[in-house]
Amino acid sequence: MADYYSSFDPKGSRWLLQRLTAAFLVVVLAFHFMLLHFVNHAADVTFMQTHLRMQQPGYFLTMVAFLVTATFHGVNGVYNALVNQGLDGTPKTVVKYGLVLASVLLIAQGIRVAMAMAGFIIGPAA
Repeated sequence: MADYYSSFDPKGSRWLLQRLTAAFLVVVLAFHFMLLHFVNHAADVTFMQTHLRMQQPGYFLTMVAFLVTATFHGVNGVYNALVNQGLDGTPKTVVKYGLVLASVLLIAQGIRVAMAMAGFIIGPAA
């Protein structure tokens, strides 16, 4: 019988982390939609408003934390699904490190974009 990796098994190594990231994502999205639809539903969101919000440390750190947790949660879920479909041996290792590399690149680019939106990075002169 194959040894399956599972985020759904409470004895699994990443079970708690998968649940915590899911809870964080749900709370942040719920808060976002509450503000968007009930508090500020009539206001147009402009680039300047987003730029000013991104300069606030709490907003910036929440966006980065959301990016990191969403990336981990998604990549761990994809890896879990592939392994449970029978991925094993060398392809499993290649997929694992490929997903880790993709995650690092996605997070680095996301943080770079967030920093640019906040004005922490000034692009080259046009």
